Amino acid sequence: MKWLHKIGDKLDTFAKYLQSFGPAGLFAIALLDSAFVPLPGGPDAVMILLSTPPENHAWMPLYALGATVGSVIGCMVLYYVSRRAGRSALEKFSESKRARVKGLLEKYDVLSVLVACLLPPPFPFKLFCVSAGVFRVNALRFAVAIAVGRAFRFFLEGFFAVEYGERAKDLLAQNYPAVGIGLAVLVVIAFVLRGLLKKRSAAAES
Repeated sequence: MKWLHKIGDKLDTFAKYLQSFGPAGLFAIALLDSAFVPLPGGPDAVMILLSTPPENHAWMPLYALGATVGSVIGCMVLYYVSRRAGRSALEKFSESKRARVKGLLEKYDVLSVLVACLLPPPFPFKLFCVSAGVFRVNALRFAVAIAVGRAFRFFLEGFFAVEYGERAKDLLAQNYPAVGIGLAVLVVIAFVLRGLLKKRSAAAES
């Protein structure tokens, strides 16, 4: 187990090194976290940490933008690797989870990916990214869904850091699950209403 601790220590040192580069470092952390190499704390913790000091408040939008772009690129890397690997990319996930996510993608397409972006851990977000690649969800729509979901998340974290300082992390831990779930529900309702309006319009025309 010592070698695991050594790897963890090295990753922690590497993450702290990347933080020193500001928006570019946060971009790299988000990219690695979304692709294959989760770093200690992850982009969410680093986003709050960098945005909290008053002298960094003006940089917050750049931090959020860097984290969003890095996350989108990392998810696209995972998407294309999974697309190339095929069903073998899903082997580490349980049969029941695979079937559930496949059903959601077939029924709701990238809407399910957007909702997955908004929901807090331990929701299996990476399984949606891998499944989107394996089942060949449209790459552009997938990227847009990731961008919208991650931008909301990182800008919200930045807003809390600027407004509440050191208390931001605890406040987000207490409130983000409800906010994320509430927003996900609103997104689903909006898409359902849009579908109903389209059906009514088509029926009226016919």
